[in-house]
Amino acid sequence: MKFTRAIVRPPSATFTDGLTTAGLGPPDLPRALAQHAAYVAALEACGLAVMALPPDDGFPDSTFVEDTAVLARGLAVLCRPGAPSRAGEVEAVRPAIDAFFPSPAAIEAPGTVDGGDVCEAGDHVFIGVSERTNGEGARQLAALLATRGLGSTLVDVRGIPGLLHLKSGIAWLGGRTLALTEPFVSRPEFAGWSPLRVPPEESYAANAVLVNGRVLVATGFPRFEAAVAALGLPTLPLDMSEFRKLDGGLSCLSLRF
Repeated sequence: MKFTRAIVRPPSATFTDGLTTAGLGPPDLPRALAQHAAYVAALEACGLAVMALPPDDGFPDSTFVEDTAVLARGLAVLCRPGAPSRAGEVEAVRPAIDAFFPSPAAIEAPGTVDGGDVCEAGDHVFIGVSERTNGEGARQLAALLATRGLGSTLVDVRGIPGLLHLKSGIAWLGGRTLALTEPFVSRPEFAGWSPLRVPPEESYAANAVLVNGRVLVATGFPRFEAAVAALGLPTLPLDMSEFRKLDGGLSCLSLRF
């Protein structure tokens, strides 16, 4: 798929108050802002026109815009985040969504969906059922995606240590290739796909992003980066240290369409 645009939101002054289970200490805001600027530059280098929304101090996690919407095949679905403190983020980003998708669909209560649980892989979409995305929300999303000819598979990720969202452990690398962390390699949901195993000690690297033939990868994971390069895919390494402290990854920082 060809991306032409992205929506991002830089970390706000309240970023250090964001939700986290990582146990890596508080993030450094100036460093996070520099890392975010480098991320935007990487998207632009991949040919995307980037819309940067203003920082939103009302929502410490608002830089993780991916969780607010699912954009696929001309369809926009406004999410319903599973963390109550993030509920207002969807309305905050909606004007930007409306500018490109005038009639977005929406996940309705009691369903919940975080965009980080949604991995689009060509004509198929994997939807994680997690602590943030419940079964009802996943089923609603699957039905909406089906209206655009996209099949889907639900993947229960609850109980997998260190995995907040599905895309914490999976990334699509084009064709039938999926980067998979060890808990997913033998799962029946991925039968028929070609796995690129992510070394257990480099599991954070699984949250990579394929953008117009190049792959954004987190720095510090040489084995994974080499494996991606061996597929013939150029890599763009980016420092994600401060976002990792808040359970964030590369995909979390943008809505790409």
